[in-house]
Amino acid sequence: MIKRYLLTGLLLWVPLGITLWVLHFLVTTLDGVVNILPIKWRSESLFGMHIYGFGILITFIVLMTTGLIARNFFGAQLVKFWENLLGKVPVVGGVYKSVKQISDTVLSDSGQAFSKAVLVEFPHAGSHTVGFLTGHVSGELAGILGSESVSVYIPTTPNPTSGYMVLVARHKIKELDLTVDQALKYIISMGAVSAEISHSDKRNQ
Repeated sequence: MIKRYLLTGLLLWVPLGITLWVLHFLVTTLDGVVNILPIKWRSESLFGMHIYGFGILITFIVLMTTGLIARNFFGAQLVKFWENLLGKVPVVGGVYKSVKQISDTVLSDSGQAFSKAVLVEFPHAGSHTVGFLTGHVSGELAGILGSESVSVYIPTTPNPTSGYMVLVARHKIKELDLTVDQALKYIISMGAVSAEISHSDKRNQ
């Protein structure tokens, strides 16, 4: 009986504790952005006191302003010039291009990354797992594979931030009637919340 109470308490507090820790880490990190500003622009100088969250506000303003500038013609040309200049710097240019390609794929409105949950045979025939469709194979790889293929990201359990990328023939995957969030819940829980996915989550859609 005591063990059951302890487990129930853990099931309530562990998710809450991890959530609060992640939020605290994000807020603290973003709020720390204010430290790169000149002293005269910090909340202590402007308002005579430290304002918690002032760095988050500054970050939001900078991101919005940058996005607004980059969306117009002259801003886009400036960004293009800057990227070309940065790309010519040894080492730095290669790292920047790689990171930008990944961020463009994942964050772009038109990107296909994590657009669909799929069922795929992995790690061997007869064994299946849930993955995420990340794109269509093209170019030299498409010619080598011969048939229409797609790239699928297969996250590990219970940590979905690491995983495997596999190239699979299109006809060998099955698209699932699950949202990405539902599929992630299933993966992180190691399959323990499958009943909730098929009933409660669908009612909330």
